[in-house]
Amino acid sequence: MKNTSNRLLLLVLLMMTVQSCWVYKFNGASIPANMKTVAVDFFENTASMVVPTLSQAFTEELKTRIRTQSRLNIIRDNADAVFEGRITDYSLTNVAVTAGEKANLVRLSITVSVKYTSTLDPESSFEQSFTQFEQFSLDNGSIQTQEPRIIPIVTKRLTEDIFNKAFANW
Repeated sequence: MKNTSNRLLLLVLLMMTVQSCWVYKFNGASIPANMKTVAVDFFENTASMVVPTLSQAFTEELKTRIRTQSRLNIIRDNADAVFEGRITDYSLTNVAVTAGEKANLVRLSITVSVKYTSTLDPESSFEQSFTQFEQFSLDNGSIQTQEPRIIPIVTKRLTEDIFNKAFANW
């Protein structure tokens, strides 16, 4: 009887595990089966405040997200889908001020205008702006010393939003 109970329990656990695999996708992506390639154009920085490394960092982060969260190959020409756009805004805004009227909390915001074109599924194509931000305290150092740490956080959020819009129907 004990052996039968153990087998039954094991079978139930196995069925629950298999069923959950069918329902859940690791990254939630729903890329068309016939889509094999994507091109990611360089995202030029046209914001009034320009960080020299931002264009390259953003473009590479978008490519990395596609490589790590999809099966798509990134190519230059004749791709099944294309990401293009530009960085339209980069701003640092004081969010909180101390009693001495000195900025203490700063918000770094980045806005990216993106055009996604799918030759295989034109209805999934879009043109949209995405904005993300991160707030940080000047108690931890100056803006200049914290920007290199904050920019990657914001670009990761932006590329996640863009990837989800293109491939997860969010």
